[in-house]
Amino acid sequence: MTDARPLEGRIALVTGASKGIGAATAQALAAAGAHVILTARDVRALEGVEDAVHDAGGSATIAPIDLAEGDGIARLASAVAGRWNKLDILVLSAAYLPNLTPVTQIDPKQFATAVTTNLLSTQALLASFDPLLKRSGKGRVIALTSSVGAQPRAFWAAYGSTKAAFESLLDSYAAEVEKIGGVKVAIVDPGATRTAMRAKAYPGEDPKTVKEPAMVGAHLVALLARDFETGHRERVPETA
Repeated sequence: MTDARPLEGRIALVTGASKGIGAATAQALAAAGAHVILTARDVRALEGVEDAVHDAGGSATIAPIDLAEGDGIARLASAVAGRWNKLDILVLSAAYLPNLTPVTQIDPKQFATAVTTNLLSTQALLASFDPLLKRSGKGRVIALTSSVGAQPRAFWAAYGSTKAAFESLLDSYAAEVEKIGGVKVAIVDPGATRTAMRAKAYPGEDPKTVKEPAMVGAHLVALLARDFETGHRERVPETA
């Protein structure tokens, strides 16, 4: 391990790694020396991220998966166990944003998708990868949240409520593993970032006025390169 590659030799898995913050974080982790397992549904997009990692001298493996399929998560954990027998870093980046509407007009199908993607799959990932994180001896879980999880906002209930539950789930897990196996959990709010999800929520916003995903990826690598207390929370600054 060197200052330039502080995560040398670690195995990391990033959900939602095909675009946006997930892709940028995966590339930052690889640049820091980790071997990164890239997961998302879009195979072609994952291949593009993998190519970018390899072109930069990093190491990555794609693992296409639909987080809505719980058995797929279990199969992925089994595959990781068979190849590496541990997981050092789990980055929970994947999320689904339903249309912004009043509570009384929430679309049931979109809400169900948000609950499945943002909450149920998180529990399934923690359940499946917990043994591998503990086997690492220094397992780290980085969970990306949103300010609307802690600060409810009009029209954001369908998304914000899933993030509030997401945070509660992660806080409970952090408390449960605090003294078992060396696993630590951090919940990070990336703040305003130039992503497709941000553009959907703020269609009139000039994307150049918010930070690029690469800034979030670099911030997460810096967090992982140092020690932190489990249950740690922080927000990525708007400027470097």
